[in-house]
Amino acid sequence: MTTSDSLTAHPWFFCGIGGSGMLPLALILKGLGAEVAGSDRSRDQGRLAEKFAWLEDQGFTLFPQDGSGITKPDQTLVASAAIEDTVPEIVRAKELGCARMSRADLLATLFNAAPHSIAIGGTSGKSTVTGMAGWIMTEAGRDPTIMNGAVMKNFAGPGAPFASARVGQGGIFVSEVDESDGSIALYRPEVAVLLNVSLDHKGMDELRALFGDFLAASKIAVVNADNPEALGLLPHARHALTFGIEQEKAQIGIKPGSIADGPTRQAALVIDRHDGSEHPLTLNLPGQHNLSNALAAIAGSVAAGVSVGDAVAALGSFAGLARRFDIIGTSPSGITVIDDFGHNPEKCAATLRTLKAHPGRVIAFFQPHGYGPLRQMGAELAETFALELDGDDITMLCDPVYYGGTVDRSEGSERIVRMIAEAGSNAEHIAERADCGERIAAIARPGDRIVIMGARDDTLTGFAKHLLERLG
Repeated sequence: MTTSDSLTAHPWFFCGIGGSGMLPLALILKGLGAEVAGSDRSRDQGRLAEKFAWLEDQGFTLFPQDGSGITKPDQTLVASAAIEDTVPEIVRAKELGCARMSRADLLATLFNAAPHSIAIGGTSGKSTVTGMAGWIMTEAGRDPTIMNGAVMKNFAGPGAPFASARVGQGGIFVSEVDESDGSIALYRPEVAVLLNVSLDHKGMDELRALFGDFLAASKIAVVNADNPEALGLLPHARHALTFGIEQEKAQIGIKPGSIADGPTRQAALVIDRHDGSEHPLTLNLPGQHNLSNALAAIAGSVAAGVSVGDAVAALGSFAGLARRFDIIGTSPSGITVIDDFGHNPEKCAATLRTLKAHPGRVIAFFQPHGYGPLRQMGAELAETFALELDGDDITMLCDPVYYGGTVDRSEGSERIVRMIAEAGSNAEHIAERADCGERIAAIARPGDRIVIMGARDDTLTGFAKHLLERLG
């Protein structure tokens, strides 16, 4: 019996099926022929109705998060490792003796079973590079399965508005892999792509160990030569391929002086230093970090057998991801609203630098994705906003997302705003997100770029769209 047969031989139940990590896995299992049901607290609270209606249209059976969907012992429950034992699905699954898998365990099982695989790792840029590499593989006729934490615009459409996964028959699996919960250690990739190593959910020593082991577990390691921390892990690799914009010894690089950067797109000459060949790249995404992401996807695809020329050509039609510098629109008065997933210092800095490379005031709204992350990297976040923004730019924070539980809420967004102000930049704290929207609409003026930033909350896109309507 193959792994896919064993995975489809019994029914599955996803607790939190609408989550960015859960939804693509549910789509992949269903695409393989499994029976999949689920529940989600957001659905019970009346949020994201469009997403859950679409899931039901796709044949998923959805239940309230009250345990009523767990009905037989042969169901496997997929639930986050962090979910409380008091959640009704967990209680009911224990009573019936159902098997339980974490999201990471299930993804690793699917990934490691594939004949060929590309794993995208690093502190930031994973979803974008996964989308790029997946699109290159699709255009190259490799018919990949793709697991992403974000909606890939190339695969999205009226019938698939939440296309964060693609199920293919080509025997190659492209996936982002997560270091934040340590689960990156579960994967055995043919190609491991390491984008960067910087402070996020874990300390640097722990990150170095995790990413070093990640490279060691792969057949070919693809490493960002521009990132000193990533480059320092190169000795862990059995075979390596390097990429970089600035590092002239990188095997896949950019011809010096060839970059033409605009507010929404850019062009450059990609150079393959194995043979000196040059390939013109057009990328419909702005910012040097996205040029680096493109090189990562090209190099990862080359390691998996695609030519440099074909990989570069495919990226000319790459449409980007939802919530990754996603331009929602521009008002009649010339105010642009951008939706972005930035939530750690490196991601936020990349987005802000892209905005500051072009004229216009920036109003940066930031919704922290929890009190814990704000404690872990609050000082670095404050430093990022203070350093990257200047003059009359404004940073605005609402209170962190809180869905219940026993987390310490004594220190929140007001601490970050205080640190930004102490560093000499403009910052405001308004507790309620809706009130932040009112304030932004009141102060916005022609030529402004408003960026809506934050993670783990799909309603931020709706907030951005509503703000654009207000400005209209």
